[in-house]
Amino acid sequence: MSGSSSKPILPTDIKTSGESHRISLLDRTQLQISGVCEVISFDEDAVMLRTVCGTMKIEGSAMHVSALNIDRGELILDGRVDGISYESDGIAKSGFWGRLFG
Repeated sequence: MSGSSSKPILPTDIKTSGESHRISLLDRTQLQISGVCEVISFDEDAVMLRTVCGTMKIEGSAMHVSALNIDRGELILDGRVDGISYESDGIAKSGFWGRLFG
């Protein structure tokens, strides 16, 4: 038997950017995000992040960052989360949803 073993490649093992992006929302009051590259803007009603999957917009109220580690790409946000959307970086938005969230 050879010294190397092979294991099946699962869809979660394939990463296009070298990092994974995960979102976990608990009761619409605590949002945990991985794959965060940069916090673009932040206030109590909206947060804009650059993630490994594109620009992310989080809308809500009374939001505040309870933990941020850019080196590890992790963010924890507390407050009421009303919506999460993504922008395709470099691609113009069009259609109803693009005008609504643009």
